[in-house]
Amino acid sequence: MDINVKVKPNLSIRAFYLFFIIASLQLGVGIMGAPRFLYKEAGTDSWISIFIAVAYIFAVLFVMILTLKQYENADIFGIHRDLFGKWIGNLLSSAYIVYFIVTLFSVLITYIEVVRVFIFPTISPLTMGVILLILGIYSTLGGLRIIVGVCFLFFILTHWVLLLLIEPAVQIDWGHFFPMFQTPFPDLLAGAKASAYTFIGFEILFLVYPFIQNKEKLHFPVYMSVAWSGLLVLVTTIITLGFFTGVQVERREWTLLSLFKFQQFSFIERLDFVVVAEWMMVIIPNIILLFWGATYGIKRLYNLPQKITIYALAVPLLIGCWLIDEHFQIQWVIEKVNGFGFWLVYVYPFLLLPMVLIKKKWNQHRRGEKNET
Repeated sequence: MDINVKVKPNLSIRAFYLFFIIASLQLGVGIMGAPRFLYKEAGTDSWISIFIAVAYIFAVLFVMILTLKQYENADIFGIHRDLFGKWIGNLLSSAYIVYFIVTLFSVLITYIEVVRVFIFPTISPLTMGVILLILGIYSTLGGLRIIVGVCFLFFILTHWVLLLLIEPAVQIDWGHFFPMFQTPFPDLLAGAKASAYTFIGFEILFLVYPFIQNKEKLHFPVYMSVAWSGLLVLVTTIITLGFFTGVQVERREWTLLSLFKFQQFSFIERLDFVVVAEWMMVIIPNIILLFWGATYGIKRLYNLPQKITIYALAVPLLIGCWLIDEHFQIQWVIEKVNGFGFWLVYVYPFLLLPMVLIKKKWNQHRRGEKNET
């Protein structure tokens, strides 16, 4: 496996599309229950935890970009091979592949549960799993440029649902936020950590970086994507905490979806049905990006055709959707993914950068000694 990835011109993408890639991956199932998890840790000052989380992600992104810039055109798999060699490097890279697979699985089972709770209580998880995986496989087989196109199109077509929050927004009781600034700082940090599952997705930059044509312009779309996701989480959290009481927030599993019940039109009664169905267009970019990340990693590490691994991976995912259908099981999976993702996505880049810089300095020193001799 080469450290630097050789990308054909017809497979590369513009840096502009990183905004839609990262934002589409962050705005998935996590935002549906984010206000509840934030409130349980930080109370009415949850909005402060969101600012802390976004600021920390900006720092992580800065470290990730700085790490990637130390190489000509490498991804995380090539960096691991350069630093740790074949065996240890492949082991660490396999952790990323496992992470993408389990995150994909958590997205699938969470959305299936939402559909069963809000629309079709008797539908088989196997049926929903087949539908979602067929859509995911079909899009992933098209390659990265097709995936980017899906992310762009679905991003544009789904944001109209925010207009349905106008009715709850005008009924906000601002008294729910007082007294302000009473939450201890450790609890605010705990609230920021509770949003880890909501904001994961920006780590895809470690994989798509070699495919970017104009790498010098990637900073703005990358940071803006996280800022946009943070803004949406902030707005939905404020509306949720202002509309519901604290007790109601703690009792509702998907607080954001519950808000759509209160928007009414004369021609339709249950808008939450429409929103849950529309949310499939939010979930599909999650599925195909995670699908691509896992299978691309397998192709890079083990030289297996991506088309074969896509079908092979779909089988255990489908079986898992059939077996894991109880709420407590799904929450257990999400908690494990949250814990795994926190260390891999939010902590590991800070450990990786010093090793990359030391390796670069060591290589420069060795080249200097050879030139002297």
